[in-house]
Amino acid sequence: MRDLVGRVGNATPADRDRGLDGLRALAILGVVLGHWLVTALVTDSGTVRAASPLRELPGLAPVSWLFQTLAVFFLVGGMVAARGGAGAGYRVWLGRRLARLFRPVAAVVPVWAVIAVAMLAAGVGPGTVTSLARLVWSPLWFLLVFALLTAATPLAARLRPAWPLAVVALVDLVRYGLDGPAWLGGVNVVAGWAVPYCLGLSWGRNGGPPGRGTGWALLLGGTAATAGLVLWAGYPAAMVGVPGAEISNLDPPTLAAVTFGLAQCGAAVLLLGPLRRVLRRPAAWAAVALANLAAITIFLWHQTALIAVTALGLLSGQALPGLHTAPDSAGWVVARLAWLPVFAVALAACCAAFRGHERPRRGSRAQAPPRPDHLIS
Repeated sequence: MRDLVGRVGNATPADRDRGLDGLRALAILGVVLGHWLVTALVTDSGTVRAASPLRELPGLAPVSWLFQTLAVFFLVGGMVAARGGAGAGYRVWLGRRLARLFRPVAAVVPVWAVIAVAMLAAGVGPGTVTSLARLVWSPLWFLLVFALLTAATPLAARLRPAWPLAVVALVDLVRYGLDGPAWLGGVNVVAGWAVPYCLGLSWGRNGGPPGRGTGWALLLGGTAATAGLVLWAGYPAAMVGVPGAEISNLDPPTLAAVTFGLAQCGAAVLLLGPLRRVLRRPAAWAAVALANLAAITIFLWHQTALIAVTALGLLSGQALPGLHTAPDSAGWVVARLAWLPVFAVALAACCAAFRGHERPRRGSRAQAPPRPDHLIS
């Protein structure tokens, strides 16, 4: 372990902003823990379906504000993209970025296609297979939107974040205020996440994140705007999807989700300094660097880890609290917290098996230098 920590430290460029990697790692942790805490697999009339404690325990909705961290991904992605083309042509840079995003998909899609076919052949109901496959494949939307914004970086760099923010507000006004068509929400899937991405591009072009004053303004202003939209404009309090809810803040992103994302961007600015200090420690930096090197693999396989543990738990012959029981009480939440380390072990096994797909192939023209420089840039 000491040798690994030393090698990671020696391979890290002196000018690397470790704080950005720390933000990326925190965002990964938030998404993974958030999904593990709000996703339950329950049996309903012989079919396994996904359920959420947020439906039965709406008072837990503010907890989702801690774990819906996608805006940080797009913010950091924009900051990295702002300087990513330096020393390389746009096509080479874009090829490297897209290859990094989609190589891991080449593993999860066929593996789950085989699993789905095997379950159907074994007599598992189509509804159960669909529910499980949707859990695993639904994160692919994030990669598609991120890839689109990455490809559009030269255009996005010319946009002020206020423009996509205005688009989101207009779409919400038409959809919810004027009873417009639901398909308009598809516009927000790109426009909503373009706000933090364009903000990151702007900061990256101007030499880095702004000062703490701007961070506090974004944090407090974004939080106040989000609270106002929830309290007085009818937006749901949960920042993640809730099964059966009439409106979701995330699918597609609403104005509340975007203002909440701006609050997260402000928090990211305030956290950068402390993160940089903590990540001067070799062991802390090694953990963050390794998490970033497997970032997409973690993102794609964390729901598989949950499903695997849930399935293996059936071998006990009884419904295990927090794993197979309905998420309708505080007792379920406490029991689910106890399962998190088990999910983490299962995820580590998935990463050990599949993180090689995140590495550039030898001889590939998209191969980046073999150093931590490759992990988010």
